[in-house]
Amino acid sequence: MDQITPSELKARLDRDSNPPLLLDVREPIEFKYCRIDGSLNMPMNEVFLKADDLDPDQETVVICHHGLRSAQIANFLIGKGFRHVVNLQGGVAAWANTVDPHMPTY
Repeated sequence: MDQITPSELKARLDRDSNPPLLLDVREPIEFKYCRIDGSLNMPMNEVFLKADDLDPDQETVVICHHGLRSAQIANFLIGKGFRHVVNLQGGVAAWANTVDPHMPTY
């Protein structure tokens, strides 16, 4: 499974007109508190049920709080044949530390 750092993702989002799907697998209450703009919230347990609703050919960045749940989901999606999946290293906590210091943290 490939990883992307928050700084690499920020640079990619700033330069690309066709951004990847930002799949945030945290629970809705976590997502409501803080999130990366443009993210789709699909909690981890829903991904297992709704993975077929996602495009396996779309580049997907999987996001969670610290990068652990998202790594599990990234591996799950890869196992289902998704070809362009990366994990956000350190999750939204690392994003807040390196990219958006105004983002609320928990």
